[in-house]
Amino acid sequence: MRSLRSEPSLLWLLAVVLTARVREGAAKPKLIEYGSACDSRDNELTSRPSTTPSPDGPQPGDLAAAFSVPTLDGEFSYQPGGGGGGGARPGPLIVHAFSNKSAFLECMWSSESSLISLVEELPNSTQVLFLSLDDSAVSDALWMREQLQRVAVLRNKEVLSRLHFSPVPVFALGNWIPNVLYYWRGSVFSQVVFKSEGWKMPIIAKRLNARYDWLAARPEPASYRLVGAGDGCEPSPSVAGALAWVSEGNCSFFTKVQSMARSNASGVLVYALPGRPIQDMNCVGDDCDVTLNILAAMVHPEASVAQALERGQPVFASFQITPSPTFFIGIDHQGALAEMGWFIYPSFSFVNWQAQWFDFHADLQTKLQSPAKVVSVFDKVQMHGEKGAVATVHLPIALSDFDTLQLDASLSCPGRRDSSCAHWDHTVQLLVCCDPLGPYCNTELGRWITAFRRGTGRWLTDVSPLIPLLDSSRCTLTMKTPPWAMPWMVSLNLRFSLSHRTDSEAETLRPFTAMPLYGGGTFDQKYNKRHRPAKVSVPPSAKKVELYAVITAHGYDDNHCGEFCVTSHHFLINGVFNNTLAFDSAGTPLGCTLRVREGAVPNEHGTWLYGRGGWCDGLQVDPWRTDVTEQLNMSPLESNTVVYVGLFQGRDPNPSKEPGYIIMSSFLVFYK
Repeated sequence: MRSLRSEPSLLWLLAVVLTARVREGAAKPKLIEYGSACDSRDNELTSRPSTTPSPDGPQPGDLAAAFSVPTLDGEFSYQPGGGGGGGARPGPLIVHAFSNKSAFLECMWSSESSLISLVEELPNSTQVLFLSLDDSAVSDALWMREQLQRVAVLRNKEVLSRLHFSPVPVFALGNWIPNVLYYWRGSVFSQVVFKSEGWKMPIIAKRLNARYDWLAARPEPASYRLVGAGDGCEPSPSVAGALAWVSEGNCSFFTKVQSMARSNASGVLVYALPGRPIQDMNCVGDDCDVTLNILAAMVHPEASVAQALERGQPVFASFQITPSPTFFIGIDHQGALAEMGWFIYPSFSFVNWQAQWFDFHADLQTKLQSPAKVVSVFDKVQMHGEKGAVATVHLPIALSDFDTLQLDASLSCPGRRDSSCAHWDHTVQLLVCCDPLGPYCNTELGRWITAFRRGTGRWLTDVSPLIPLLDSSRCTLTMKTPPWAMPWMVSLNLRFSLSHRTDSEAETLRPFTAMPLYGGGTFDQKYNKRHRPAKVSVPPSAKKVELYAVITAHGYDDNHCGEFCVTSHHFLINGVFNNTLAFDSAGTPLGCTLRVREGAVPNEHGTWLYGRGGWCDGLQVDPWRTDVTEQLNMSPLESNTVVYVGLFQGRDPNPSKEPGYIIMSSFLVFYK
């Protein structure tokens, strides 16, 4: 445990030498370069790092300048865009600044599962530079390296060559890193202040709050009487109205918190056993479904507090937070600075997820270099209110020349920091109207879900089957969220291209008609009764038919439907063929973390990690496509029947209150 470790004098000597080396080279600190992130010449929303100075200091998106820092193994050198000497390789860089004043970081570094996640799941493209904010930087670096070396050897993982540990404290680096860490802030030291009559000074201890999603209460700026309650595994009437002081062990954290809640305590402080680190106070299994309205946190044992309580001396405790530098910053493949978002619990998994997103974004930039005819629709236009973002564009192309349509969409915040981003997650829909008198006016062309207080997000979505919706050379496109949602800045390009086929492959088939099928609606007892069978005749020239649907489930009834419950959506053709889309990952604890590699924005606020009903925070909604040609009678003189039903656990939905809802657009698309 870091707070109990002594500092060897030899290490301090090393720190003095290394710090002097840094200061000798720090006469001309390297500066961050800044500039415009959009190149309008090719309408490609290129998201290039900024190179024009920002008057407010370094910002996300600004280009990180080259730097070098001493490490335990020599020197680490970073060059923008990868490459360079001293061990630097192409790919992103994560900078982590450790502090022994943070219980959150202590738990992250002492948790075996957290360390294993970094060793086993850090993308091969990514390097990590470990720093310390404290005077104990030398021993901190040695300790961090020892922790990860031990796990890497046990797990037989080759990762250490990409992990770099600097014994120079952040305040002595002499480059731009301290400026970013201190300017961005965003992190806090969570603390408990103990006071008692006769003490000359209060005792201030670091604390780690119990996991938020099963506790409704938050620390208030109040003073609580502290009362000992043993191990807290059984209710104790003596703690009513007080802050319970209980020891670790003998039962689960959840049992301790629940017992103190049943005792009418105002809160509970669990202190670690001597020599033990602070741990993540979380629930397990069904316990997580129980909401407890009580404060709870873990701290280290304090001898003076224990002695005062044993003597019957009144002890009072209050909660406080102290702003700190941010603990994590990122540099992506292009060399642009990036915020790392919110770490909901103390685990290096959040570092891995951000690194995975950097890889996704780099792959996306490569895809955007492929040949395409690009039509610009929005370029950082505000989307807000009833109107949303609206643009009328001309399509100076012959759509018959293309068989592929991709939506290149991005969402950003009014400011460049995550703190300016909208709270909560909302559905974003793109509606198109080319011929006001035609059958497709104000039909949905694309759908996304906003991130929760994170400003990154860009996606490329293939909506090729919906090319027939563009039935005029002049089209109006509307992108909107619920009118009460906070504003977003939207950018959108339409990318038209032609599939690449070899001479031996079949000729290209192009969609020429999209027949609307079903919408969604309130997911209640009458949901399926509202959707009547559809009669379909195949057009004479059709050679292929595809079922195309975009479906998402929302809301939270007594069955957690539709956001967190498993629903299935069935399209029955001619009474024989059942085409089913099931949201099996809805409600799973880490369902949406598995989609970061597909573009889901990581490290959002709120419950972004959980699987959802067909969607994730900060991600496009992928269309569901299935070839149904063989399921249909292709003769234009014959009729086919299509029936849709949506089910919960294989049955009609039957909520007792506040039913959820399904948002759906579905088509049969005909190709020739």
